[in-house]
Amino acid sequence: MRRLARTLGPVVMVMALATACGGGGGSDTPSSSGSKDASSSADAGGGDSNADLVIWTDSLKLKGVKKVADDFAAANGITVDVQAISEDLQGAFVTADAAGNGPDVVVGAHDWIGNLVQNGAIDPLNLSPDELSGYNPKAVQATTYDSKLYGVPYGVESLALYRNTDIVPDEPKTLDDAISEGEKAVSAGKAESALNLPVGDLGDAYHMEPILTSMGGYIFKYDPATGYDAKDVGIGGAGSVAAADKISELAKQKVLRTSISSDNSIALFTSGKAAFLVSGPWALADVKDAGFKYAIQPLPGFAGKDAAAPFMGAQAFMVAAHGANKDIAQEFVNNGVNSQDAMQTLYDETQLPPAMTAVADGLTDPDAKVFTDAAADAAPMPALPAMASVWEPLGKAYAAIVAGKDPASTIKAAGDTIRKAIADAG
Repeated sequence: MRRLARTLGPVVMVMALATACGGGGGSDTPSSSGSKDASSSADAGGGDSNADLVIWTDSLKLKGVKKVADDFAAANGITVDVQAISEDLQGAFVTADAAGNGPDVVVGAHDWIGNLVQNGAIDPLNLSPDELSGYNPKAVQATTYDSKLYGVPYGVESLALYRNTDIVPDEPKTLDDAISEGEKAVSAGKAESALNLPVGDLGDAYHMEPILTSMGGYIFKYDPATGYDAKDVGIGGAGSVAAADKISELAKQKVLRTSISSDNSIALFTSGKAAFLVSGPWALADVKDAGFKYAIQPLPGFAGKDAAAPFMGAQAFMVAAHGANKDIAQEFVNNGVNSQDAMQTLYDETQLPPAMTAVADGLTDPDAKVFTDAAADAAPMPALPAMASVWEPLGKAYAAIVAGKDPASTIKAAGDTIRKAIADAG
């Protein structure tokens, strides 16, 4: 998602899915003292722990989650065991929960929820609309599935537009303006790339979503009252064809290139080789350390077109369906996590833009404020299991278009592939 889901295999009951998650996926970073670091549920122990409450998270969020859990344990006279899973946290959790040796609580991305519910791996929560009124509505929407809340959101993220102000001093009003100014910088020898938007050899549907939506396209039709409709696939429709044409045009201008991927886009920007970068809050630390002046703004759309709507991701606490201590887990998530003090701690330790509005309103970091605002205007990533049928064919279609394939026929073929995969999955 570098952080959010990019490519997923088919959703299979009680099988591990490879999912990168918005705000911090699995990491090989060693865990902090006092917590286990494991690469699989079998190594982690899960239900075999003697603690009253076992929580699984990833290494990047371990410190913040452990602080909140320790505070809850001290206040309630219980013991907690916070474990970091270094690889495929979602897959490890699904497998371990089904076997009855998983954790009581898992901390992960909201777009896992459809798969976790389908696998019977998580339970609904018990928070009323009034209790949820203090959160970013998009984050609540993201963690709600089939009209039931399955996660308490603590952080949100979305793509934004980074600008090297030493190269381009003025803020662009449209994406066309950004590209134009970037191209001028390339022509003047000030930069090697006008706009770093990851494509890669296999494509990147996540980073392409702003282009798709600004040009009038969509993946699944969305209704505010009922959510996303997996039966209404927009790939192959008029808006997606317009987006494909725009992507082809930008590729011919050398603005979009398969040589720019999620592996190198940030590094090329921080080394001063790109005028603009499309990325999320996970790039912020590297950009700050780069040493040049920069600015961040919500992603603008193309001139005369729709607003760009990148995906919004929410990180959330979820209660395992087969945990050994479900009552304590519900109490922890519904009350221990659901407090301003806990949410402030999570923001302080993870620097992920906060989902709770009281914490967001107190932000003093202007960059964090930009990402909070960007997430509020973004579209929640669909948590439908059907998204597993989307990432790979759509990403490959985008990469093929950038490489020179016919845009209309390529995107229509991708739509046909997606619809068939969804139908075959039942």
